Amino acid sequence: MRVIKRKKYYYIQHSFRKRGKVVTKEKYLGKTIPPDIEVAKQFFLEECNKANLFVLFEKIRKGFQKEWNKYPNSIKEKVKEQIAIAFTYNTNAIEGSTITLEETRELIENDIAPNKPLKDIKETEDHVKVFLEMLKKREDVDFHTILKWHKELFKNTKKDIAGKLRDYLVRVGDYRAPDWQDVESLIKGFIKFCQTNKKMNPVELAARAHYKFEKIHPFGDGNGRVGRLIMNSILWRNKYPLIIIEYQKRKSYYKALRKDENQFFNYFARRYLSIHKKYLKQI
Repeated sequence: MRVIKRKKYYYIQHSFRKRGKVVTKEKYLGKTIPPDIEVAKQFFLEECNKANLFVLFEKIRKGFQKEWNKYPNSIKEKVKEQIAIAFTYNTNAIEGSTITLEETRELIENDIAPNKPLKDIKETEDHVKVFLEMLKKREDVDFHTILKWHKELFKNTKKDIAGKLRDYLVRVGDYRAPDWQDVESLIKGFIKFCQTNKKMNPVELAARAHYKFEKIHPFGDGNGRVGRLIMNSILWRNKYPLIIIEYQKRKSYYKALRKDENQFFNYFARRYLSIHKKYLKQI
């Protein structure tokens, strides 16, 4: 509280340590203490914590770019291929693929196909192609791109649904996806969200876009794979390092998706910081 000319003005403050110094932020509440002061405190604390997160995300971006720019172009292409292999293995394994990480590497690097279902082999090859194309083109997330990615991912294995929005109801565990008659308008709203929030921190945008897309569940199958492409497309286009949702940690990922959007962002932020903490030491 501050008293100015005998009038009281109320504020809330939050202090935290930044680069060895104590930083204090405050927010004006008004001339009286609001009845929902505890809610106001919680929102203010979340705002402060989010601001701190964004500082760390930016450090990660700078650290990643510093490292990435050291690579010759030929090495960059090799690194991209290795990321594509790891990302493809994990994203497909989450969806039930039987191909191992080593088999994925042999297939992509040496064109040696494992003794596994042809469907899994084709989806592995096609996913790597789509992923590398996504890195190369840095396309905006739009309606055409989403349909194109889905078509390219499943043109050899699920021709009846490849690149087509569903026109039937689907359930994912206990979750019932929106009515198929609403899917097209929901996707258009999703695209608008992505395009009108480009000033949002890219890590937050990637997390929220992924969550919203998975809740719409616009395709009969392959929503997870397209959704994980979308979030990494947002990160890569904004020069942030990518994130791989590891097969071994899929349970925490699914658990986070069952929660609300803000809780999913909190999960995503923690995972992103954990995966890329090495870049925080480079700035």
